[in-house]
Amino acid sequence: MNTIDAYLNALKTEMKDADPSLVQDALSDAREHLFTALSVAKEAGPALDESELIGKLIEEYGTPEETASAYREVERRTSPSLKQPARSKSVLGRFFGVYLDPRTWGALLFTFIAFMTGIAYFTWAVVGASLSVSFLILIIGIPLAILFLLSVQGLTLLEGRLVEALLGERMPRRPLFAQPGLKWLDRLKALITDKRTWISILYLVLQLPLGVIYFSVNLTLITLSLSLIAAPFVQVLGHYSIISTLSGRVFLPAWGLVLMELGGLLTLTLTMHLIRAEGRLHARYSKWMLVS
Repeated sequence: MNTIDAYLNALKTEMKDADPSLVQDALSDAREHLFTALSVAKEAGPALDESELIGKLIEEYGTPEETASAYREVERRTSPSLKQPARSKSVLGRFFGVYLDPRTWGALLFTFIAFMTGIAYFTWAVVGASLSVSFLILIIGIPLAILFLLSVQGLTLLEGRLVEALLGERMPRRPLFAQPGLKWLDRLKALITDKRTWISILYLVLQLPLGVIYFSVNLTLITLSLSLIAAPFVQVLGHYSIISTLSGRVFLPAWGLVLMELGGLLTLTLTMHLIRAEGRLHARYSKWMLVS
């Protein structure tokens, strides 16, 4: 094995059953280490044969089997999955157990954050792409475009960390490594021809409509649920009814207040189930889009 690409392919084959995010991290680390070490070694001894030099570097780094085993062991000890409560055997226990599931609250926080990050991502993607294309006719256009495309990779890495922390889905923890020594034009060409660049930009743009949908639907349902829960207390303690008709305000009887309270609790619980499902679906969507 005397080429870096051959080593990376062997490592990828060795880790074919591992999590795709773990595989991407392992390949990124190996690529960065080997290319950096090769560059340093060439500067120290340019007369050395490159294939022999790569073989020596690979031997020092570890065989694909050893590297794969080491990454699997580290992953086993640092699993990002959120701790789930014990599954209840009763139907009511599983239904109301949504409040005890950390994934529910993580998804709730994520869907609200997604509204703000969606605006920021969309603005940066549209403005950055527009400026990069506009200035390509000038000398500063190429470095500006490269910086924009690299910033997109940084934003998707940040988004992955949010997904992993709040939704419990393993995401890449390493930035994609770019081969050192490339000229500005070659680096721009490599970024443009990489499909991950365009998928990442698409992901950032789509975060705005998704964030708006999450925020609007969840906020509306939670507000409705809390209003139904609070209405009986407002009528009993404040002697004020929130139900108003053309003929005046309507004060519900005791059984009506009980039904309203139960309806509010039921709506809120169903909303929390919906939010947890949104978190699961978005985590899978993010992994499908952002993991190569």
